[in-house]
Amino acid sequence: MTALPRISQSPTDPAFVQDPYAFYDRLRPMGPLVFWEEYDMPVAAGYAEVNALLRDRRLGREVPAELAPKIPDRLAPFYDIEAHSMLELEPPRHTRLRGLVVRAFTSRRIAALGPEIETLCHALIDGFPDGDFDLLQTYCTQVPVIVIARLLGVPDSMAPDLLRWSNAMVSMYQARRDRAVEDAAVAASADFAAFMRDYVDRRRSDPRDDLITQLIQAEENGERLTTDELITTCILLLNAGHEATVHTLGNGIKALLEHGTDPSFMAADRVEATVEEILRFDAPLHMFTRQVYEDVELFGHRFGRGDRIACLLGAANRDPALADDPARFDPSRTPGANAAFGAGIHFCVGAPLARLEMQIALRVLFDRLPGLKLAEPPRYGDVYHFHGLTGLRVSA
Repeated sequence: MTALPRISQSPTDPAFVQDPYAFYDRLRPMGPLVFWEEYDMPVAAGYAEVNALLRDRRLGREVPAELAPKIPDRLAPFYDIEAHSMLELEPPRHTRLRGLVVRAFTSRRIAALGPEIETLCHALIDGFPDGDFDLLQTYCTQVPVIVIARLLGVPDSMAPDLLRWSNAMVSMYQARRDRAVEDAAVAASADFAAFMRDYVDRRRSDPRDDLITQLIQAEENGERLTTDELITTCILLLNAGHEATVHTLGNGIKALLEHGTDPSFMAADRVEATVEEILRFDAPLHMFTRQVYEDVELFGHRFGRGDRIACLLGAANRDPALADDPARFDPSRTPGANAAFGAGIHFCVGAPLARLEMQIALRVLFDRLPGLKLAEPPRYGDVYHFHGLTGLRVSA
């Protein structure tokens, strides 16, 4: 069996950060699997391969117990939370946790948020400053963090703290991770967990019509979430519930303004297709790693238990086999498949909420500000394997 082709590309290189798609276009024709030297593992960049790997139950997220690295004591507050995250677990724990969350995170509950999201969007636009301003901070960030906070039952006044804690924790997954990033994530984890523990305790004695109360009360086959599981699940929903949506809103508005998209694509009957094209064209998460659980052959390459493989979601979405002229942003496309929210048992549980937020936020924004334009060229942050802007300065 021949060795995998190899490729080298620093994930923190400024040119790569601004345009990872040029690298993906070089990578994809090299074969279904290519060894990315800087990550020391094979990666898949084609849509068919990524989709298959995400659904393959011989692979998963959870590191086999006998291969799990020893966690340094200084990082324990962060990894103590991760230990109960359904994103990092496999069945049977994943099945149980996700089942309990889905019981509370219902489609009816999400759909009922529509009018509240629309009201919030109008209120935020009413508060926009005169002249040029950063739409990423004043709108794209605010909509999802306030919505998920309200859904959980956390006051709006906590949004800045939630955002600060979340950003620090999520930085642990970025290529630029260093000791300073780790220290900030540990401090944020401790503060976030302490806040949520206190909040959960209060909701146990004073139930409300919010997601925390629903998660406390959710039960399946006689089992409920433990306090640690509940805290981690709330943190996961807060972190994942805004991080991807912030990036996707920012990336999407950038694409719309740069391409001079017809405002009719923001109409209520067409905005859904626009959102799907945004997700395909410039996804917020570009890499999702998988652990190999058994000796297996995948796409002509042998893997052993404990090996790792990465799915490049951003590359899969630009696969020419998925869409004609994939580097072209075209909201008039008939919506098709994309890998932005993953696939298989780890498909994003918050995808319906993210889609609803984006559809409403975009429609309201372009309805209220039809003359919106870029005040300066936006730039992407050095945050791979996420993909999002550092700012979005616009004028109305």
